[in-house]
Amino acid sequence: MASIKKKSSGGGGANWMDTYGDMVTLLLCFFVLLYSMSTIDQEKFMLIVQSFNKDAEISTDDSPRGPDGTHDAELGDDMPMSQDKVNEQVEVILEYLAEYAASQQSSADSSEDEVTFTKGDNFAFFSFPNSVFFGGDSDVLRQEGKEELDKLIPILTENQLYIDEIVVTGHTATAQTTYNARKDRRLAACRAAEVAAYIQENSGISAARITDEGKGQWLPIAPNDAEEDRQKNRRVEIMIAFSDEELDNPFAGSIEKYYTDTQQENPDPLADMYAAGTEAE
Repeated sequence: MASIKKKSSGGGGANWMDTYGDMVTLLLCFFVLLYSMSTIDQEKFMLIVQSFNKDAEISTDDSPRGPDGTHDAELGDDMPMSQDKVNEQVEVILEYLAEYAASQQSSADSSEDEVTFTKGDNFAFFSFPNSVFFGGDSDVLRQEGKEELDKLIPILTENQLYIDEIVVTGHTATAQTTYNARKDRRLAACRAAEVAAYIQENSGISAARITDEGKGQWLPIAPNDAEEDRQKNRRVEIMIAFSDEELDNPFAGSIEKYYTDTQQENPDPLADMYAAGTEAE
C-alpha cells in the first residue's frame, strides 16, 4: 500500500514573533529602569553611600551653607568656590572674630585679663592671659575658661569649611627657683592640650586640623625680671589659619612666623634664663 506524505508547512515562519516579543520586553524593562533612576530616594541613597563608607558625611541641604550658618543659593552654581570667593568669606569670619575679641576686652575685669587679637591675611591670632584659662601652676581648665571658649567655638564651628588649621600654644614664665625642664615643658604642653581638646570636643572640627604644642618659657614676649612682665608671658595662644590655595598659607603651623612678620617683641630667652636656671610657673 502506498503511503501518503503530507507536505510540511515549515513551522518556522512565526519564530520572528518570539524574538520581537523578547526585544519589546527588554525595552520595557530598560525604560522602567531609567524611570526608577530618574528620582532618587534620599534616605536609600544615603544608606547606599554609607554602606561603602560608614564615615561618609552627606549634606542634606538644598544649598550650601555660608560662613554665618545661613544658606546662600547663589553659591550653588559656583561650587567649588573660587579663591576670591573664599577670601571674601574669610574676611567676614575675621570680622566676627574681631567682634568677639572686642566684646571680651570690654568685659575683662582688668587689663591683665584682656585678650590680644591680631588679624592678618587669612589668619587670626588670639593671645589669652593664662589667668583666663588656668590657675597658678595648674593645667586644669577653669570653668571661666570653658565659658570663654564657648563664645568662640560657635564661630569656628559654623565656618569650619574655611579653616585650614587651628594651633594652640602654651607658654609659661620663669620663677625664681631651680629650673626643671620636664615640669616647664609638661605644664605648657598640658595647658595647650586642654584648650585644644575642649575645642575639639565641642566644635566638631576635624581633630586632624587642631594642633597643640608647648613652648614652655622659651618664647617670651616680655622680660622675666618683673612680675607684671611675667604675667604677660604666661599665656595661651590660638592661631586660626584659613584656606589659601594661592599662597599655600605660610602661617599654618608656624607661630614663630607670626612673631617675625608682625614684628612683635620677642626677647631672646637665653640671655637671662639659661645662665641662672629658673623654673616655670
